[in-house]
Amino acid sequence: MTTAANAPVDPAQSNRPDDLSGPADAGEARLPFHRRNLTLVHLDRDLAVQQANREFFRIFGNSSRQLVGLPFIDLVRPGVRQPLLQQFTGLIEGRRDRVGTRVIAVDADDTAFHSSLTAHAVRGGTSEISAIMVVMETFAEPVGPDTVTGRMKLLSKLEARILEGIAGGVSTVPLAARLYLSRQGVEYHVNSLFRKLKVPNRAALVSRAYSTGVLKVGAWPPEVAPDAVK
Repeated sequence: MTTAANAPVDPAQSNRPDDLSGPADAGEARLPFHRRNLTLVHLDRDLAVQQANREFFRIFGNSSRQLVGLPFIDLVRPGVRQPLLQQFTGLIEGRRDRVGTRVIAVDADDTAFHSSLTAHAVRGGTSEISAIMVVMETFAEPVGPDTVTGRMKLLSKLEARILEGIAGGVSTVPLAARLYLSRQGVEYHVNSLFRKLKVPNRAALVSRAYSTGVLKVGAWPPEVAPDAVK
């Protein structure tokens, strides 16, 4: 006799969140929440991935064996890792309860995308922070070709030093002396930077370099991300 407790369940009529299905190795790594383009990730105090919803695994890779235990910072662009790490550290140390920022992440296909990230500190039975819950909303607009993405190398070493100088407020003449170039040589490379980042002037160049991860956010003196240099 088949009872209600052990009767087969029609998947079409089940209210069970579909996040709990999927790759067999996911197991308890999947959180019961799903919405397209919205990822939910549970991190431990070491900022390693412990659980996530199905959308997270869809974007960053289907195998929990590959993702569970991975440092969350490894999933975002190198240019924004340090400032994001500092904000997460503030959560772990109890100096703040919430973080809200915009990041560029890289999916399983090495494609970069913009995401709005919100993180909250989670307390256990005591007042100590036990975990961090991260919510990421991805945006439809792709990261443009002028953005440093994946393994793309955009600048020469000389262009990187010139960009760092411009971002630090160094004018053409002292920059030329520092790099053993003529003034015309500096201007030539500056114009090359304008073309590569598709900007009309130096102020826009610095702004674009920070927003695309070419320049490290929060670094002083200004520093170009290593993976942006050929």
